[in-house]
Amino acid sequence: MGNILEELNSKQNCMSAKAFNQVLLNNTEFLKPFAFTLTHDNEMAKDLLQETLYRALANQDKYHVGTNIKAWLYTIMRNIFINDYRRKVKQATILDSTPNEYLINQYQGAVVNSAIAGINLKEIQQAIHNLPDIFCNPFLLYFDGYKYHEIASMLGEPLGTIKSRIHFARKLLKSHIERY
Repeated sequence: MGNILEELNSKQNCMSAKAFNQVLLNNTEFLKPFAFTLTHDNEMAKDLLQETLYRALANQDKYHVGTNIKAWLYTIMRNIFINDYRRKVKQATILDSTPNEYLINQYQGAVVNSAIAGINLKEIQQAIHNLPDIFCNPFLLYFDGYKYHEIASMLGEPLGTIKSRIHFARKLLKSHIERY
């Protein structure tokens, strides 16, 4: 008797293939905007829609009459998208186990022009020292590696004041040395 009830329930929960196909076709238009929202690409959205319909057809036996078909299809689509995204992220991770010995002698042919580097450094140092003392002192301390709160306690100024002075010092330096 129990087997007969289970069989009746399963027949009531199942839908004919033709009726199921019609329900899928009726809900295809609702899936297109959702696919585009997920992918932001027309071709990828079409592929996602096609894969969703394929999976829905392949899993027709898991759909029960009375279940919200739109929600069921949206869930399938979302899961396909998430799984594809995770797969792409894993594929994008490249592990390079080759030795990087060629990098050792990479710059062998290049000659460093120390004269230009020295001139540039002198120009930068002069620009820093031409800053007003109110900006120069906190900037030099920051440049030497001190933290904001350390500079504030050294100069006896509030932390926000020190941060803004360093910010303005950077801004002034950028305007004085535009070519860097």
